[in-house]
Amino acid sequence: MEDFGTFGELKYERPDFDALKAFYTALNERVRNAKTYEEVKTCMREEEEYSAHVSTMYTIASIRHTVDTSDKFYEEEDKYLNTQYPEAMPYMQAFSLALLNSPFKSEIDKEYGEFFLKNIKLGVDSFSEKNIKLMQEENELVDRYQRIMAACKIPFEGEECNLYGIQKYFSSPDRNIRKAAWKKYSEFFASHEKEMGEIFDKLVKIRNQMGRNMGFSDFVPLGYMQQGRLDYDEKDVASFRKQVEKVLVPFCEKLYKAQAKRIGVDKIRCYDEEFLFEDGNAVPVGNRPYLVEQAKTMYHEMSKETGEFIDFMLEHQLMDLDNKPNKASTGYMTSLADYKAPFVFSCFNGTTGDVDVLTHEAGHAFAAYMNRDRIPYSYVWPSMEACEVHSMSMEFFAWPWADGFFGADARKFRYSHLAGALTFIPYGTMVDHFQHIVYEKPEMTPAERHAVWKELLGVYMPWVKLGDGIPFYGDGEGWQRQLHIYVNPFYYIDYCLAQTVALEIWALLQKDRKEAWERYMAYTRQGGSRTFTELLKNAGLESPFEESCLNGVCQTASEWLKSYDLTGIE
Repeated sequence: MEDFGTFGELKYERPDFDALKAFYTALNERVRNAKTYEEVKTCMREEEEYSAHVSTMYTIASIRHTVDTSDKFYEEEDKYLNTQYPEAMPYMQAFSLALLNSPFKSEIDKEYGEFFLKNIKLGVDSFSEKNIKLMQEENELVDRYQRIMAACKIPFEGEECNLYGIQKYFSSPDRNIRKAAWKKYSEFFASHEKEMGEIFDKLVKIRNQMGRNMGFSDFVPLGYMQQGRLDYDEKDVASFRKQVEKVLVPFCEKLYKAQAKRIGVDKIRCYDEEFLFEDGNAVPVGNRPYLVEQAKTMYHEMSKETGEFIDFMLEHQLMDLDNKPNKASTGYMTSLADYKAPFVFSCFNGTTGDVDVLTHEAGHAFAAYMNRDRIPYSYVWPSMEACEVHSMSMEFFAWPWADGFFGADARKFRYSHLAGALTFIPYGTMVDHFQHIVYEKPEMTPAERHAVWKELLGVYMPWVKLGDGIPFYGDGEGWQRQLHIYVNPFYYIDYCLAQTVALEIWALLQKDRKEAWERYMAYTRQGGSRTFTELLKNAGLESPFEESCLNGVCQTASEWLKSYDLTGIE
């Protein structure tokens, strides 16, 4: 691992893709001609070091581009890398094929486990040179969508808001302000509806062709492969969606009825969803420096490992949290492989979401930190749904420190956090269902896609009254604000699967915090060395595909919510 000061001091060098192609060409030849396993292993170590460096440069450029989308240098670097990387993939794929065809496969399996080569094979099977140009076009369209989002400027209540900034008004105690904020927010998307519809239409057709180039009838199987799924398929996800519709939707409908009564409205509108208490939602008691200091205290008190982690993050300035003009409207965690360092990106806006970042994205970062020395480096990360368990569970482990973040609003926060975790799953499941329909019927028009979304809203979110002066949502166009639909197809169900597991851990927390933490750490310490369901099994956790998992979570949550003391804050 390279020593370094702070993220701002890291040097960026444009990767030389001609040199990369030459490196892999020579390396692949060495693997094919290797006479001993040690020779193959040496090649694997060299490749890991080289690819880590290229990945690090790519990541630095990407982070700096999202920090300031108006920075022309990093905008051009981002475009360059997104163009060149797909063209380099055949050379990297050839290395993977050389390993898969090596006579020393059994030695690789013995040292690294069978999952290592299975994962490599999945990567090979999900790539075709026929798709290189399509991948470049896809990257360009995704970047176009993100630039639209980042350029958002909404005048409201005497300030110029970006997409994150306007959202703090969604929880205003004044219903007229909430409605006005939602209307302004929707007007931004409505003004770009045609362009966003065209972008997505092109993305669907491009991705459909990618799937067909791989021998599939549509994009769906390829989409699953790109998410690294080895132990479940579309049928398992469809079954989970049915569980959500059967078990969770009626449960959430009761929560929203109670919310409507609490805030004094007849029916929950879209601009009421995020307002939970008549006298206002939980609000963090301090600004970004204060919240970060509270997070430092929390992680030091939580465990030795989390204390070391937060010190590392702060020492190296690996969190960019302030909301700034031209900053991308997103939140994420990524890794800098050369430095074995996680990086957290967000836009604080004075809501509970600020604290969520310090627990959710930091949960991802903690998992990366715990597995930073894994060999091979690919074992740092499991598949996406497994990663989300790290983050969503950490949110619940943070509850004992809610008073430090929220003061007198801590009770509100705990209630709204649990209720929000439960009510999110139907929404996230709807996003997934929408994508399945869209990619299974790529010939649909933008108008037909809007109609599908509107219909699904009635299935998964029957408590929401649409329209009411906000036609963008009433007309079924609201899906366009969900970045993941454009950027990372079929990812969103990962949040739902992970949230179910996180709620399982939350339920265990109500009985035995020590055991819950031990299971969490047993899960986290495995890194990406197993499939999602295997990671769960090894940690003594139930799979979300088991019907008993969601049923058990709902039962425990129902009992907790009924008994929770809301005296004085209803």
